[in-house]
Amino acid sequence: MIEKNEMPLIFSHVAAQGKPRHMKAEVAGCPFCDYAEKENILAKEGEFLWIKNKYPTLNDTSQTLIIESKAHNSDISTYTKEENRHLIQFALKCWKQMKNDSRYQSVLFYKNHGPLSGGSLKHPHMQIVGLENLDGESQIQKETFEGVLVLEYKNISVTLSKYPTMGFLEINLLAERDENTELFADYLQQLVCYVLQRYFQGRCDSFNLFFFEREGKLIAKVVPRFVDSPYFVGYRLSQTFSDDHLSKLGGELKAFLTLNETEKNPMN
Repeated sequence: MIEKNEMPLIFSHVAAQGKPRHMKAEVAGCPFCDYAEKENILAKEGEFLWIKNKYPTLNDTSQTLIIESKAHNSDISTYTKEENRHLIQFALKCWKQMKNDSRYQSVLFYKNHGPLSGGSLKHPHMQIVGLENLDGESQIQKETFEGVLVLEYKNISVTLSKYPTMGFLEINLLAERDENTELFADYLQQLVCYVLQRYFQGRCDSFNLFFFEREGKLIAKVVPRFVDSPYFVGYRLSQTFSDDHLSKLGGELKAFLTLNETEKNPMN
């Protein structure tokens, strides 16, 4: 028997009608480049906007978006360090506000980037979705955040999942909750740069980013995206690399982070 929290989210095809799609939106004009629907703005800070989703396609949810920048072709990897820090702090504040709303059993916070990420629009944005009747994290096991240790520095650690949610590579960034969010943002930016610039010889153009709070930790999971594996699509069987290859990737990632250090000698 399927448990309550294993039930699927119900997609409303009616609400989805008219929703701008990834490539078409660029031809017809992007709605996020110069956002004008003031009635849907929940919070504003500089260029950052927290808005209601104009096309709420999931039943029994509240879907919201964070518009990261007015620059259509920008992303986390192109922001300055200060821009990225402010963005992450703003987004975490919006997420926390929604998590404190008693209407929601759980609140999901994630980001799509690139054509294989499942996103609808290229313009840089994040999503915060309140689920009224489901615990959206109930099937996420703590082991998915553990694995090959890449680094530890100032209460921050980076691991590669040995038991990924989907696979193949899942990079976890863990920090003490409410502590040193600037350094957390700095490492997160570097992990995104690694995925887009170095991983798979620089041929990865898509990723997902998921945020969690577990056992006093703030966690970001960065997942490079390719075409989904049929083992996961058909059987929910995740895949990952051998321990040896994960260790090799961990060494490559650590070297990348060392070369792009956020503070002087962070590995010392």
